[in-house]
Amino acid sequence: MQPPKADMGPFEAVNHFFHHAAEITRISDSAIDVLSGTYRELQVQVPVRHDDGRMEVVYGYRVQHNGARGPYKGGIRYHAEADLDEVRALASLMTWKTALVDLPFGGAKGGVQIDPSHMSPAELERLTRRYTGQISSVLGPTRDIPAPDMNTDAQTMSWILDEYGRKYGHTNQIVTGKPIALGGSQGREEATGRGAVVTGDAALRDLGRDVEGATLAIQGFGNVGSWAARLARDRGYRVVAVSDVHGAIHADQGLDIGEVRAHLAETGSVVDCPGSEPISNDELLGLDVDVLMPAALGGVITDENAGDIRADVIVEGANHPVTPLADAELTERGIVVVPDILANAGGVIVSYFEWVQNNQELHWSHDDVVGRLEHKLDQAYRTVRDFQDRHEGINLRQAAFALAVDRVVEAASLRGYL
Repeated sequence: MQPPKADMGPFEAVNHFFHHAAEITRISDSAIDVLSGTYRELQVQVPVRHDDGRMEVVYGYRVQHNGARGPYKGGIRYHAEADLDEVRALASLMTWKTALVDLPFGGAKGGVQIDPSHMSPAELERLTRRYTGQISSVLGPTRDIPAPDMNTDAQTMSWILDEYGRKYGHTNQIVTGKPIALGGSQGREEATGRGAVVTGDAALRDLGRDVEGATLAIQGFGNVGSWAARLARDRGYRVVAVSDVHGAIHADQGLDIGEVRAHLAETGSVVDCPGSEPISNDELLGLDVDVLMPAALGGVITDENAGDIRADVIVEGANHPVTPLADAELTERGIVVVPDILANAGGVIVSYFEWVQNNQELHWSHDDVVGRLEHKLDQAYRTVRDFQDRHEGINLRQAAFALAVDRVVEAASLRGYL
């Protein structure tokens, strides 16, 4: 196994973890060759007409990594850094994530390289409809099913649903993360944040810690981070710090999450929320807390700042927030990292529930969805821990990847292409 490098790109970093898992599971060279790459990569031009009449051409992507276990599944993000390499990495993570939590899906991801914060709702709608039309040939309710991701939401999925339906007829199952009124599932909006809290609970219990009063710092206060903060508070955590792109806030006694959310809605940032003191995002990462949850962008914990981490548990609410070099250092220091393919799998689990409900034209209650989600995550966590216990010297991430890789290789072999 090659040691990790400091300058790995996103896809190379994810493949580093894959190759380590391949060694643990002893899969064939042909399987490694197939799973180190992607099945299909679509790059499209997306001309966007702005409200002032100006035309801008941006690029969008849809990457399908592997579909051995079922239709491709993965979100669509709008972000300036959503280039092809980033989307490849996210697509491969979806393959391992869906396999780890035992969903009948493969892995895909979409992205448009644009900063949506400077766009009006009308501009975003035109962008979404044009992008959907450009990639619609590879989508389908039994082929590839998008969902929300960074800077996209239920409204974005509504536009995709409608645009796809113009060409192929109304197809409820073509996207998940839809509004309830269009066939969305109860519990979908908070699912990723809920899953991060549930797996964090499990990791704390394994360390013999009590959730009640445990301190939590969350980097990022978007959909995942804000829901994680609310749900963690309800479970008894003391949320002492949160952040957004403008900065971070801290309160030793614990933040009033309701007040933070209200302040964010009023001002557009968590910064300067009453009852808090300002700190930097770097300072947030180094706080002495029980649990640290990076829930924003990837690659925020690196070999340069891993030595500053003082949390006992890191729960990866974001995708690949810890680089391979940092992961090795954190493991050496005894810090437990709940990996992204487990910690933030709540979203795709409830997306699967939504897809099932749409296929059967059923509607499950919120309590039903939450109960099924927590049961599935608890099962997945325990399976990973059992695998770790049976294989000396591996951490949770290595155990999770190994389990996922083994399941994908088994499916691909049974289908006959490995």
